Amino acid sequence: MYLHQRDNWWDFRYDSSAILSSLAAVRAKQGMLLGKMNSLGFSLQDEAVLTSMALEVIKSSEIEGEILNLNQVRSSLAKRLGFDITTSVPVSRYIEGVVEMMLDDTQHYAVPMTDDRLFGWHNVLFPSGISGLYKIDVEKYRSGKMQVVSGAMGREKVHYEAPAPERVPDEMARFIAWLNEDNAALDPVLKAGIAHLWFVSIHPFDDGNGRITRAITEMLLCRADGTGKRFYSMSNQINLDKNKYYDVLEKTQNGNGDITAWLLWFLVCLDKAIESTTETLSSVLSKARFWDVHKEERFNERQRKIVNMLFDDFFGKLTTSKWAKIAKCSSDTALNDINDLVAKGVLKKNDEGGRSTNYSIIVSFPDLG
Repeated sequence: MYLHQRDNWWDFRYDSSAILSSLAAVRAKQGMLLGKMNSLGFSLQDEAVLTSMALEVIKSSEIEGEILNLNQVRSSLAKRLGFDITTSVPVSRYIEGVVEMMLDDTQHYAVPMTDDRLFGWHNVLFPSGISGLYKIDVEKYRSGKMQVVSGAMGREKVHYEAPAPERVPDEMARFIAWLNEDNAALDPVLKAGIAHLWFVSIHPFDDGNGRITRAITEMLLCRADGTGKRFYSMSNQINLDKNKYYDVLEKTQNGNGDITAWLLWFLVCLDKAIESTTETLSSVLSKARFWDVHKEERFNERQRKIVNMLFDDFFGKLTTSKWAKIAKCSSDTALNDINDLVAKGVLKKNDEGGRSTNYSIIVSFPDLG
């Protein structure tokens, strides 16, 4: 018997005492992370948000076997968020649509959910009405049965069968009503975990259910954080632990109706996602640490520009000629800028000499703990 075949299956059972300590630890880490990030300057916050959101978009698609172009995703996000980036690239209409869905679920996280909003998300995932080689229902709930299967043709294994299509409208009406409720007694993080399981169990669309499930999860985590600024990525962590994700999901959907194991896994996944922020935002955090260490030093505009580029998207070795070209100045001015930064302990001259003389930045990585 599947979870959705049980009477009042949406009245989920779980052991609150078993998850209390994990929930408290995750909530504490969320608070500490937001405090650290809010202490950064606005421009560094913007960079952290851009990095985290781009990672979420890319990894949510990667879970489904779809690889998106990072530069296109960052460029689309930056443009829509009004952030300045050093380089902008042409962006495909599909990526624009996926980014649009991401921004709707995070920047409008307090807006009530509706069928039409979900249909809009579905449309941007399948603007042509085609998934792979097949035409699918777009901007409407599925009209056929839905199974999750694996294995070669003729030897397929059915992992899960979703509710019959005639049940979907009522199931979604109940889910959306609950989603929009102000559940004061339910912690917002637990609500995110329950919503994830609930929506993916209904599997209301012909395709795209996983990506929309993760979008709903992000929306509810924004509510839990009280901000649309994203500094960690659940999809990245799910992708890293994909086998365990599918395993606990299948066991819960085929279990006895108790979802404690699912919620415990969800909390562990969220905990790991927050912990990994130091690694995923290393460039942004290193830059923040650098400018804090050197806050008493004076830098001209050229120096600030190129130092920031060294943290972000500087390719190759830093030479005097490259400095002059980027900063649009003479070679003498470039050399003076570089020598000044060497004297300040910002740059160091590498071993190569003569025409191969080049420099690298001196930096230590920050600790988020």
